[in-house]
Amino acid sequence: MPKIETEKVRYRMPAEWEPHAATWLAWPHNHRDWPGKFEPIPWVYAEIIRYLSRHEPVELIVNDAAAEKNARKTLQLANALNSGIRFQRWPSDRVWTRDSGCTFVECSAGADKGRPCRTAIKWRFNAWAKYSNWRRDDKIGSLMARAAHATEITAMYKEGPVVLEGGSIDGNGRGTLLTTEECLLSRIQQRNPGMRRADYEKIFAQYLGISNVIWLGSGIAGDDTHGHVDDLARFVSPHTVVTAVESNSREANYKPLRDNLRRLREAGDQDGRPLTVVELLMPSPVMFKKRRLPASYANFYIANQLVLVPVFNDPNDRVALDILASLFPSREVVGIYCGDLVWGFGTIHCMTQQQPST
Repeated sequence: MPKIETEKVRYRMPAEWEPHAATWLAWPHNHRDWPGKFEPIPWVYAEIIRYLSRHEPVELIVNDAAAEKNARKTLQLANALNSGIRFQRWPSDRVWTRDSGCTFVECSAGADKGRPCRTAIKWRFNAWAKYSNWRRDDKIGSLMARAAHATEITAMYKEGPVVLEGGSIDGNGRGTLLTTEECLLSRIQQRNPGMRRADYEKIFAQYLGISNVIWLGSGIAGDDTHGHVDDLARFVSPHTVVTAVESNSREANYKPLRDNLRRLREAGDQDGRPLTVVELLMPSPVMFKKRRLPASYANFYIANQLVLVPVFNDPNDRVALDILASLFPSREVVGIYCGDLVWGFGTIHCMTQQQPST
């Protein structure tokens, strides 16, 4: 596809609830991501794919021919294999496509000229500035862009590519974006040394069409990414945000989530209007091998006519599903048991990446 002069382009990151051309996922293969608990993980994927493929195409990344054969067998046994699934044989390190993949955006050349075009913003991926095996995953965004016939644009800061994961941002499609100080401004797991708040805001404006950034504070306990926003707060409409809250004042999440709630209530959208803020209770702590896991209902995924919500066999599961069903009355809201999946430090939103329709 022809190259676009970025200074003459206006980008917009569509909201997740806008129509999708497809959902991208990668089939699980790295047993070390779920040590001692890998066996149920492909079946969780199969259930998620069974629901997704009823409503939109699924682009499924597999390591090689043998992995594709195994995935097909599992999907068939789970009554999930159908013509809406397309396999892409690309080797990967992990399967968290939200973070390793590109961000699909809309673009138009000039202020009011030119036709809308499909564009993929390619971020550098370095495994959350924590793990050494990331080089295969860093290629996934470019491969996705090519397969989707999208123009690839690498996000740059000064002389180098910007490190960013999709789970660290959430937008309303109108110019407002949520992120956290813990993830982007901390020196722990530091993605982009030297970049400050204003630098990120400039990057978001340039590549995602963002005019208003709402900075939350800290992420949830047990989060391996050091503060991803998709476990905390999510837009569910242009003016409505759901945010995780903890009712137990003795819990580690209580104060950080109260601070985030305060920030959201004080924030406004891109036009300065107050947001409608809906509270979403946290589940009880999920522990495995004496380790706290990042279990949160906020890690849901909005697909065409569907919302998939992580649940944990917790009394608050039903409460969370009812809240989200009231916010998405025209979509089927389905709970997916993620008590095993979260041992890999992510759930449904972390594993998916939407490709908007253009």
